[in-house]
Amino acid sequence: MSTATAAQQALLDARYGKTQSKPEPMIWTPQVEALLSHKSVRTFLPDALPAGTIETMVAAAQSASNSSALNQWSVVAITDPVLKQRISDTVARSVPADRIPWIEEAPALLLWVADLSRGAEMTRNSGKEPVVFDYLDSFLMASIDAALAAQNAAVAAESIGMGIVYLGVMRNIAESLAEMINLPQYSFVTFGMAVGLPDNARASSIRPRPAQPMVLHYNHYEQGRYRDYLDDYETVYQAFRERQRMSKKNWSGSVVESATSMDYMAGRSALRETVQMRGFKLK
Repeated sequence: MSTATAAQQALLDARYGKTQSKPEPMIWTPQVEALLSHKSVRTFLPDALPAGTIETMVAAAQSASNSSALNQWSVVAITDPVLKQRISDTVARSVPADRIPWIEEAPALLLWVADLSRGAEMTRNSGKEPVVFDYLDSFLMASIDAALAAQNAAVAAESIGMGIVYLGVMRNIAESLAEMINLPQYSFVTFGMAVGLPDNARASSIRPRPAQPMVLHYNHYEQGRYRDYLDDYETVYQAFRERQRMSKKNWSGSVVESATSMDYMAGRSALRETVQMRGFKLK
């Protein structure tokens, strides 16, 4: 542990806002600094990905922990501009919007797949049925593993100068997307990830997070403690939106809207049926 340098303190100020309490003490390493520097990138240069980018990201993804070493995820890298545009147009209609610029601009769109299809085929080839795959835990396990893999890939991408943004909107079009990329049964696109060289002339800033006591509990969950930190977070949240010239909105309102507006679902209200059509019975 050491006293934070000016650059490290600036990272903490960006991540938590100047008026919120900061975590201390901190153990600083280059990797910690890189993680605190993360920001979603939605503006990309037209340049192609440097050779080896996707392979490096996938090697990092395969180095993530995964349940029982079963490797129950896959990633489909969309690099064909025509197919990528078709996916973008389909997503835009689900929002709805005229276009999704960050999907269009990014040279690659990675679709992270919860993938039990290999296990199902191998099991049936052995003369047995994959009955365990009928249960919710199997779907959850594969989805968690896909997320862990993707986060490793994101960290790797940022370490080589790329920018990424996660795309939960891929679940808006889960059924049609599966058809577009020829997904087998027992597989499902959990989310997407646009990746490319950031356009720093249009760069966003690090988005502030709540003070740690809102999310960090020791030994037991302290229900309601978040209320003590809510006002301070609202202050930095709204200041960030103002600096980014975003619409006026408070965080509490966003949370309530996400919990009450079916518009927020944008087609995902039928997700259970789509997942079940993909072969997951979710018992």
